[in-house]
Amino acid sequence: MTELTTAARGAHALETRSRTVRLEATNPEGSFLGKNVAREKFASGADSGFAFADLLFGLDLGNAPAFGFAYPEWRGHLDDVYFRPDMSTLVEWAPGLDAVIGDYWLKDGTPVPLCPRNLVRKMVDRLSASGFTAAVAVEIEATVFEESVQEARSRGYRDLTPLGGTAGTAYHLAKSKDWVEYMSAVTRRLDEVGIAWEAWSDEDAAGQIELNLAPGDPIAVGDAWARTRQVMREVAFEQGRTVTFMAKPTAGYGQASHLNVSLQRDGVNAFHAEDGPSATMRHAIGGLLATIEGNTSIVLPQITSYRRLVDLSGPPVTITWGISNKTTAVRAVCGHPTQSRLEYRLPGADANLYLALAGVLAGVIAGVERKIEPPEPVSEMAWCLPPGLGVERLPDTMTKAADKLEQDPLLRDLLGGEFVDYWVGSRRWEWMQFHTAGGDPFAELSEWESARYFELP
Repeated sequence: MTELTTAARGAHALETRSRTVRLEATNPEGSFLGKNVAREKFASGADSGFAFADLLFGLDLGNAPAFGFAYPEWRGHLDDVYFRPDMSTLVEWAPGLDAVIGDYWLKDGTPVPLCPRNLVRKMVDRLSASGFTAAVAVEIEATVFEESVQEARSRGYRDLTPLGGTAGTAYHLAKSKDWVEYMSAVTRRLDEVGIAWEAWSDEDAAGQIELNLAPGDPIAVGDAWARTRQVMREVAFEQGRTVTFMAKPTAGYGQASHLNVSLQRDGVNAFHAEDGPSATMRHAIGGLLATIEGNTSIVLPQITSYRRLVDLSGPPVTITWGISNKTTAVRAVCGHPTQSRLEYRLPGADANLYLALAGVLAGVIAGVERKIEPPEPVSEMAWCLPPGLGVERLPDTMTKAADKLEQDPLLRDLLGGEFVDYWVGSRRWEWMQFHTAGGDPFAELSEWESARYFELP
């Protein structure tokens, strides 16, 4: 049988279905972007790609051009980059609407170095060259409010009513019907579009949910993350609610995106050993800690991200690891032939998961390839440690983290200098916008942050 071209496969898949196809991808900030095209247009462009102006890599979340750092030669003239659909992601999203995820490519046929999905693929390919495959999983945290998004906007995203009430902390089943109805609708939609999920529960903050996606290939899990957040937003809109993935939408608890990762070689979990972390796991931990200061900039991308870093409130604040120790930045889960893994507990809910995965896998690769040995594990609580113990704290501001990323030779080598320079420049731009356009560094949560981050990313 003759193999069909991408366009032919697309036309065949769509000929009895939707009139419209939605093209989907994230920008580096984590916003879910795309365009809707007619079925015939999609069939004609699936091989050549669909043109997008390069401004999608040049605008900040306030829709202003970001300046103050060098543009690569392909960016800055409002030239086109090209979206290439990954036909394995084609799904029927709703009656009359199909959806497909893709990547951004340059005119010369090379991947856009700033495309988040391309960066994950680059790390997956690097692992494959060493004989490894990675399995990852993500815990999505979000807060849902009773008010509609229109009312939330009219209030400046302040003084909103948490869905499900304010009583309790975590895991409570005695929640009001509207709470259950929201998450029941979300999981039904996930089932309909083929996104595998494992569990959901009440989280610590009022109105906060944790939703666990099934583990899988890093690119597939990134795709599931992007679409799950879109589902959660659409269900909220349909029910007259609003949902946010902001790192800290109120003065209460923050929100995370914990990542779990393991490596396999020849179908065997390379992180497992009978007596604790295997050598491969130990080296992976060493690489993750060696790169964690630079990676902080990637996994804590916004001003508000750093408001989470408070001792005793959940997030890690130190460059530490431990076995089954959830107060450390990297938690090692050991002793199980299939479930031995590392939990990277630093990312905020506002992180672009594709970029977070790329950064974490880069740390793992650096450690495994260079056989980096980690420091001693921390067995006690890693919060509130007194000075003098030799335990360093994580960067606690956007600019400190950006400086560490700029200086990190491992991440620069693995992720590429073009991405690192772009990301560092964009974070410094964001810091300047905060300090010159209305942000208040002394507030628990400034109005500028709510307006900028509540809906996006």
